[in-house]
Amino acid sequence: MKLDINGLDVLFPYDYIYPEQYKYMCDLKESIDREGPCVLEMPSGTGKTVSLLSLIVSYIMVNPGKRKLVYCSRTVPEIEKALLELKRLMAFRTAALGHQEEFLALGLSSRKNMCVNPDVVKEKWGKAVDARCRSLTASWVRARANDARERARVVHHRAPRAGRSQGPVRRPGGMTGARGPTGASNDSSSDDDEGIANGGGGGDAMEVDGEADVESAAAPALCSFFEGLENADENAVMPVGVYTIDELRGWGKDHGMCPYFLSRRMIPLANVIIYSYHYLLDPKVAELVSRDLTKDAIVVFDEAHNIDNVCIESMSVDITRRVLDSSSACIAQLSDRIQHIKQTDAEKLRNEYDRLVEGLRQTASARDTNEVLGNPVLPDNILNEAVPGNIRKAEHFVAFLRRFVEYLKTRLKVKHVVAESPASFLLHLTEMTYIERKPLQFCSERLSSLVRTLEITDIDNYAELSKVAMFGTLVATYFRGFMLILEPHDTGTDTVLHLTCLDASLAIKPVFQRFPTVIITSGTLSPLHMYGKMLGFTPIIEKSYDMSLTRDCFCPLVITRGSDQVAISSKFEVRDEPAVVRNFGQILIQLATIVPDGVVCFFPSYLYMESIVSMWNAMGLLDEVWRHKLIFVETPDAAETAVALENYRAACDNGRGAVLLSVARGKVSEGIDFDHNYGRAVVMFGIPYQYTESRTLKARLEYLRDHFGIRENDFLTFDAMRHAAQCVGRVLRGKTDYGLMIFADKRYARADKRSKLPRWMDQRFQDATTNCSTDMAMAVARNFLRAMAQPFEPAAQLGSSLWTIDHVREFAKEQMRRRALAAGTEPNLVDEIGIAMDGDEEDEMDYDAEVAAHLAAGGTM
Repeated sequence: MKLDINGLDVLFPYDYIYPEQYKYMCDLKESIDREGPCVLEMPSGTGKTVSLLSLIVSYIMVNPGKRKLVYCSRTVPEIEKALLELKRLMAFRTAALGHQEEFLALGLSSRKNMCVNPDVVKEKWGKAVDARCRSLTASWVRARANDARERARVVHHRAPRAGRSQGPVRRPGGMTGARGPTGASNDSSSDDDEGIANGGGGGDAMEVDGEADVESAAAPALCSFFEGLENADENAVMPVGVYTIDELRGWGKDHGMCPYFLSRRMIPLANVIIYSYHYLLDPKVAELVSRDLTKDAIVVFDEAHNIDNVCIESMSVDITRRVLDSSSACIAQLSDRIQHIKQTDAEKLRNEYDRLVEGLRQTASARDTNEVLGNPVLPDNILNEAVPGNIRKAEHFVAFLRRFVEYLKTRLKVKHVVAESPASFLLHLTEMTYIERKPLQFCSERLSSLVRTLEITDIDNYAELSKVAMFGTLVATYFRGFMLILEPHDTGTDTVLHLTCLDASLAIKPVFQRFPTVIITSGTLSPLHMYGKMLGFTPIIEKSYDMSLTRDCFCPLVITRGSDQVAISSKFEVRDEPAVVRNFGQILIQLATIVPDGVVCFFPSYLYMESIVSMWNAMGLLDEVWRHKLIFVETPDAAETAVALENYRAACDNGRGAVLLSVARGKVSEGIDFDHNYGRAVVMFGIPYQYTESRTLKARLEYLRDHFGIRENDFLTFDAMRHAAQCVGRVLRGKTDYGLMIFADKRYARADKRSKLPRWMDQRFQDATTNCSTDMAMAVARNFLRAMAQPFEPAAQLGSSLWTIDHVREFAKEQMRRRALAAGTEPNLVDEIGIAMDGDEEDEMDYDAEVAAHLAAGGTM
């Protein structure tokens, strides 16, 4: 389908379009044209992703080379889904246009997900993979390997063995050679030399007075895939296309190149980049990955209902005794390393001192493979300054860190709760240790510089010291929007010093300042005005779309009481009462009886889920559920949850049916779709409020009230309801899907709670379904499931919830007439506008005929 969206020709990869998709694209186009931020709430299962990609890709291809799309999502499965949708879109564009466009799209992820080196990927944890990768790719490691190779080559030519052939140099993988950063060739000259470069033996010819063995033993191992990327021709680029993470790994493996570093080097050439929120919002990561993005890029935050929490987490640090003990050990190692460098290569330390005099911006200008410890964002004026003199010398900085760590240890010895501002903390720090604010600001960046100078590759061992340095930099840089909270434990062993970011706008502010168009979108953003307040921006468009339906394919229900008329709630005062627990269990038993296939249940927390499941078991209620369906449980362990999900889906596929017990804010509630038979009913037991006694939460609530005018109860309800909506929204993945959305808590019957649900969800409530007992709700559920089981003809949606190109044209003409009349245009001129638009239909019909001919020939859309 070819659409005209405010003067832009958009190729949409389907023959039909939902009304809300067309309206969504119109608002996206307006936001891009006006170059401002927008907040758009699109109902779940209505094709938000394909609409967004169709509009922006069409916009990019009309202006090639000028703008690119940076698409951010929360999880790897969501990133993969977006890449697959984009792949289908580009296949349709190729078929419709008759040629493949110059278009490159990449998905970025961590080393753990992208590494193809068999010796590295076998590591279980992501940090271990990162450390192994750095030990094979750091510039100083490669320089030592090149030096060892050169020395071995000299030995090899000085004492050749009789009959040994001195053949030409063979380049690995057929790639042309390139000079490394040290000026030495990065290529292997023979099988023997490859063995030397990787620390192995080189054969009889290499054993001359034992010198070669000594040198080869000292040569560090390198990653052949990274070397393949470094040795590639400077003009070599990836073929055009859309690469999922698996396809990028496959391409890199086939061509002998590291896909992790390849994807990052292709960012300037890519039209679309899809990656995690943290690559743009977390300053420690954004500085390494996103610094080369053009300022006119279009930024999209999809599934952005939790974007404020992501911003706060990226700027917050927790310090414990274990962190400080590990930091002390790291400081001792740094001190030993400095003494060793002084004796063997003091020039390195002198060069670093000279660089620090010039300022941090020059010091951190080239990181590429030397991705060391990430740093929080620093203002430009600080980056251009010279590092304070008392921490320029390596040994002075280590002594500075040792003093700071010892001070933090004394702070953790207190036996009472302390809450103070950064200014108060710095005043006490200066009085006790004479550590001033200015050098503390440079702490994190100075540590990164030292780690690079000392050529440390096992960065994961210094993660705790990096956390302390980040703590120092943040507390010395930001006086507003942060709070220090010291919470002692009864035994004194688990005391935690929280440096809590209270202002989400601090992390996202650089994004709004740098990029003109920022799109925040999700299916559960209501109430929309909260995001503008919390993130500190004024959206030019703020809209929530209705869900057009021919049949009511989802049925929201509020159960306020059990069959015994006892009110049900997860309020702390009544949540453990046997009658409440029994009524919750009866809801699950009856749903397991009447609902086919899968039932997904969500609880406010893991602790409450464990408590209520234990009580259900003691009451014998779980035995009743097991008679009808299997039961699987989400746990905090990701691997266990993945196995539970796999078995749950298998039970739903084989007709046995299953119940999945999950937690709001858990892994299952974000990015896992329970479409069709995997989720015919979703139950939210209780309201997923945050733990209101948390001192961190109390500090944030106070800050929101004082600086943004957001009352405590308004924010808590907003936060709880967006998570409840996100949970129950998992049941609906399209207009051909159907399911029950059940809110089991008497507080959902209040209008002030339901008004904070998404508009498309709140409008489907009826008076009879907002205050049900268990019996009443089950009667409604039976009728709903019976109605959904009747044959459904998709063609019945035409004109109401499904539009053809003719419906789109008619809607566009009507909108234009309304705007013209609102502007005071005369009626006869309005009619002329409609006639002019009708004149464009001939071209559209020709296009439709071409698409029909393509399909008749066996093509795909």
